[in-house]
Formats: sequence, structure tokens, C-alpha cells
Amino acid sequence: MTESRIRLSAPEAPTLPLAHIPIAHACRWRSQSENDGLRPGVAVFMTQRAYIRCCAHAATDLNNEVGGGLAGKRRADPDTGAQFIVIEAVLPARHVRNGSTYLTFTQDTLVAMHDDLEERYPGKELLGWYHTHPRMGVFLSGYDTWLHDHFFPEPWQVALVIEPHMAVGGFFVRQPDGRLDPRRYFGFYELIPVDRGSVVYWSNLLPEEVVAEK
Repeated sequence: MTESRIRLSAPEAPTLPLAHIPIAHACRWRSQSENDGLRPGVAVFMTQRAYIRCCAHAATDLNNEVGGGLAGKRRADPDTGAQFIVIEAVLPARHVRNGSTYLTFTQDTLVAMHDDLEERYPGKELLGWYHTHPRMGVFLSGYDTWLHDHFFPEPWQVALVIEPHMAVGGFFVRQPDGRLDPRRYFGFYELIPVDRGSVVYWSNLLPEEVVAEK
């Protein structure tokens, strides 16, 4: 009797769509932390529409923390293989518990966030989250880090912190080895339409360069 053997292979990872990294259409905003040699595992691009909506939500409550999800797409550059994300939409969180020094995402928050993503932005991915730190500065607390690790564990998922009183903000991005520094943050690439200027006003980020579209 011939013995039959079946081998099960590990599921193949989905192929990341290719797209040229849109540096030629962006202004690079740099944080002080990047002068210390900190390198992100993924480049962060953000549309002006998403930036404005994120800042507008941050300003709705200057005494208590607010936040939500960041949605968009992720790609790999065909020439270099470098991965990047493009934040195109903001999903204000619902069903949260919040106060002057905390923001708690409940199970209902996460369900609603994914429902909003599927209904309003089909085909987009949840690229990370954002929240405010009124009068506290730009950093990740111990709970923030725990939330990020448990609910946004992918290496390309990011955390944005905004301090609305001082008009400062920054992205926390995992490094290539997977580490996340809760005290040092990155800037981002602002995607700027043709014939329009920058809308970024955070005073802690400095423009590195502006390259006009050809």
C-alpha cells in the first residue's frame, strides 16, 4: 500500500502593492529626534486633508484627550523596495473613556472604528492611531505604548501625538528592528497639491525641503 503524504506550507504573506514613493510631491517635516540618528522602519506621508481634519479634531476639546484612527494605504517603492504609508483619512474614535490625562479605547471603540473604515473608506487600511496630550507634550505614556503594541502591532502602524495648546505634534514609528522609542518622535512628508502651499503649523517640526511637481 502506497503511503500518501501531504505537506502543509505556511500561508504566503500578501504581496505589498508597488508605487513610486511620492517624494517629488511632498515637503519633508523633520523633528529634533531625527538629528540623533533615529531611523523609521517606514516613511510616513500625510495628505493635507487628513492633517487638517486631525488638527481640527484635536482642537475640539482642549482640556481632555481625544483621538481616533488613521486610514490610508501602504506601498513599496519598486526601485528601492522601501516601504511607505500614505495617511488619507481620519476616523475620530467613538465610545471612548477620556479625561485630562487619559484616553481609553473600549471594545466598542475598536468595533466602530473598523466599521467606519469599511463603510466610509473601502480598500483602505488602518495605518495607526492618533490622540492628544493637552498641556503635556509629545510622548507615549506607558498605557499609550501598551495600546499601540496590542491594537496596532504591525511594524508599519504608527502613533501620532498632538499637543494642541503648544501646536506641536509628532509620529512614533517603529524602527527597522521593531523597537519603539516612546520619547523620540518623527516628522512626516506632507503631500502638497500643485499650486498650493504648506498647511503644517506645528512649531516643533522644521521643513527639510520642498520639491515642486514636474
